[in-house]
Amino acid sequence: MVVDYVLYGSEHSLFTGKARAYLRFKGLRWEERVASRDVYLNIIRPKIGAPIIPVLETAAGEYVQDTTDIIDFLEQRHPQASVYPAGPVQRLVALLLELYGDEWLLIPAMHYRWSVLDQQHDFVMSEFGKLSAPTASYEEQIAIGAKTSRPFSGMVPALGITAQTIPGIEAGYLEFLAQLDQHFARFDFLLGSRPSIGDFGFMGPLYAHLGRDPVPKALMQARAPHVYAWVERMNNPQPLAGEFLADDRIPEILLPILATMCKDHLPDVLDAIEHNSAWLEANPPGGSIPRFLGMHRFTFGSATGERCISSYAQWLFQRAWSHYQSLAGDERARADTLLETVGGLAAMNVPLRHWLERRKGQLELVAGQFPAPHTLIEESNL
Repeated sequence: MVVDYVLYGSEHSLFTGKARAYLRFKGLRWEERVASRDVYLNIIRPKIGAPIIPVLETAAGEYVQDTTDIIDFLEQRHPQASVYPAGPVQRLVALLLELYGDEWLLIPAMHYRWSVLDQQHDFVMSEFGKLSAPTASYEEQIAIGAKTSRPFSGMVPALGITAQTIPGIEAGYLEFLAQLDQHFARFDFLLGSRPSIGDFGFMGPLYAHLGRDPVPKALMQARAPHVYAWVERMNNPQPLAGEFLADDRIPEILLPILATMCKDHLPDVLDAIEHNSAWLEANPPGGSIPRFLGMHRFTFGSATGERCISSYAQWLFQRAWSHYQSLAGDERARADTLLETVGGLAAMNVPLRHWLERRKGQLELVAGQFPAPHTLIEESNL
C-alpha cells in the first residue's frame, strides 16, 4: 500500500500512543515504523535535532515532531471531522484536558511503570529491548532493555515520585479513574461521540503505560472498565465518525476532573511560567531554554513533594490561554462561568510576560512576540 505518512515510534511510548490514535481516527494512509537504534541515528537525530519520538514523516520528505504539532499539522491538511470542537467552551475544555493528560497524568503513568517494576520487569524490559534489537530473542531483549531503559527509570524521582508521595499519587489516580469511569459509562468520548484533542491528550498515559503495562492495566480493567473500553475505542476508532455534544455543552461529570486540574496542576504550570520568565531575564536572548529548570513544590491529590519544573508546560498552557483570551461577549461569559465553577478563572487571566516557541526539537522563549489567538479550522468551513 502506498502511504502518505510514516510514524516513527514504539508501542510502549506514551506519546506515540497519542499520535497513533489520531492517525487511526482520521483514516489516513500511513504506517508505523519502530524507532530502532538505526532510525534514531539515521533519521530522527539528523532531521529533528534531538532523540525524541514520535516523529511523523510525509511523502514529501517533511518531518514533524511533538504530538501536538503532528496533530495540528495533519488537521490543516485533513480538516474533516476536526478534533477541535467548534464550540468555544468545549474547545477550551478540550485544550485544558490535553494539557492535563500530556503533563500531569505523566506522574501516575511513570509511577505505575517504574515503582512496581518488580511485578512487570520482563514485559517492560523486553519492550525497551525491542527498540534496539527487534530481531533479538526475548531473553536478549530483556537484557538489552535493562540497559537502555535506565534514563527513563531514572526520571522517576525528578517527577516527584517518592516513597512519601506514592500513597497520595495512587489515591489521586484511583479517584481520577473512578470519576472518568462514570463519564465513560455515559459517553463514548470526553465531549460526545467524537474524540477531541482532550481525548488524545488522555490517550498517551492511559494506553501505553496505564492501559498496557500489566500491573496498571489489570488495575484499570478491575476498577474502571469503562475507561478501559474507551482505550480500546481510541485504538480502534470508526474513522471520521461522531459529533460533539450540541449547544457547546460540557458534561457535568467532567467538572470534578477539571476542578482537580485547577487545584493541583495549574498552580504547577503557573509557577513554571514564572521560572521561564526568570530564566529569560537572566540569560541572553536567542538561546534555547532548558527542558527542566530546577525543582519546586507540587501537590497531587493528598501527596505533597518536590518535582522538576517543566518549561514545556507553558507551551501547552498557552494554547488554552490564548483561546480563552480570544473570547468575548456571551462566549467569554460562558467560559468564565465554567472556569469559576472549577476554580480556574484566575489562572486563565494571569498575564503572560513572554511567549514560548518550539523550534526543531528544542524550546525557546521569545519575548514580545505574541501570536494571534489559537485558531483552527471550524466545523462550519468543512
